[in-house]
Amino acid sequence: MGRTASVYARLIAAQFRSITEYPADFWTMVSVALIQQAAQLAFIAVIFAQVTAIDGWGFPEMLLLIGFMVLTDSVTEVGWDGMWTVGRKIIDGGLDYAVVRPAPVMMQIGASAIGMQSAANLATGATMIAIGWSGAGIAPAMIPAGVLLFACAVAVQLTVITIMNCVNFWLKGPSPVFAWLTAQTQETATRFPLTIYPRAVRALLTWAVPLAFVNFIPVQILTGALPAWWLAVPPVVAAVLFAIAVLVAKAGLRRYESAGH
Repeated sequence: MGRTASVYARLIAAQFRSITEYPADFWTMVSVALIQQAAQLAFIAVIFAQVTAIDGWGFPEMLLLIGFMVLTDSVTEVGWDGMWTVGRKIIDGGLDYAVVRPAPVMMQIGASAIGMQSAANLATGATMIAIGWSGAGIAPAMIPAGVLLFACAVAVQLTVITIMNCVNFWLKGPSPVFAWLTAQTQETATRFPLTIYPRAVRALLTWAVPLAFVNFIPVQILTGALPAWWLAVPPVVAAVLFAIAVLVAKAGLRRYESAGH
């Protein structure tokens, strides 16, 4: 584990050096990300200028909801963005290099890229959570619970992305269609409380593709909308998803047949 962690850290450091070699591109992406997040925040602010709550969720709770999603996504952009290249590597044989190296294949792929916009998203996501936390009146004593829930949210995000990208071992195409659809669903659906959707949609996003554990469930736990025993559920979900991701990745790698697949 220590060696794997060291290799991973060196790969991420190499990616940081790579993206900072082109400062104009880096700052352009940071600026675009800031504008995007500002527009998202302005959209929510406009809504709350007309209404006081969305299905019982006030402005601070909505900031927490969006902040968890943005911050979790930005962490995956920093540490696991290369996973989006799995489909292309399967088709062009680029996966060969990772297979023959003495390090976990999926770790090598995940650490092979960093999203340039991640710096801005990290800052805006953390700011949204801080403002929402204060506005919702959540006690400082809940900070350890918040850290645990955020760690579980990152684990859920990483494993869902990994599973959906590994579907390309069976689709045999370069485009991460299922992963892209999952990301778009998360971006559009989970920015609002899941309680506004039909029961079938809530069940789908909570237990089938558990994106609710990235932001909706953690915020409900922190604000007291769910009982305290729910704090034990996200770690279990994260562990189960991790096991599924490992099994799916291993099954996919057994099917890999080099260039052309």
